[in-house]
Amino acid sequence: MSRFRWIWQASLNATKKALTWNVEDWTPPIEKYIFNFSSKEELKKWHLYSDAEYGGLSSASLEIKDDSNKTSGFLSGNLSLDVNEGTKWKITRSCFCGMQSKKVLHGVKCLSISMMEDNSWQSFVFVPRDNWYIAKIPLEYYLPTWRGNVIEAKLEMNPSRILGMSVSVNADGGVPGGFNSEIDWIKAIRTQWLIL
Repeated sequence: MSRFRWIWQASLNATKKALTWNVEDWTPPIEKYIFNFSSKEELKKWHLYSDAEYGGLSSASLEIKDDSNKTSGFLSGNLSLDVNEGTKWKITRSCFCGMQSKKVLHGVKCLSISMMEDNSWQSFVFVPRDNWYIAKIPLEYYLPTWRGNVIEAKLEMNPSRILGMSVSVNADGGVPGGFNSEIDWIKAIRTQWLIL
């Protein structure tokens, strides 16, 4: 496509968008469900992972738990410190697993999870046992990481580069064994007003 035609097409698309104006194009809603664990279709939006991909022996599963009046995502599994002998990966620590979104997220300012930029930012949440807990995590609370280790550098996350998110469980400093966690929903929350 020639450069002139490309510019013409971009201008035409922008004009069409302006004529079919949608409020959310200019100001996103204050909060928006990104994931709502209300049906089995929701499971297709997640990829499960564990140290088993690198020779570890941890495992995870994700199901929809349907109680009498409420459905939720049920992440469960087993954390293991053991590593298969003869694995081609030279992992020094194991004992982790979780679920990673397949959905691309754009323009997120804060994540609220009831129970990340290109997988290199992490925030840590400690959830009380046997109680529902809503964790609101502003993006400035996320720490830059590499291979699970916090990077000691002053970096700022760019919200426009957020590709997805994950929820993970590990036993770093804890006790390996079985785990389970219920997740009702995950929302994006706008914490700053846009002034046009």
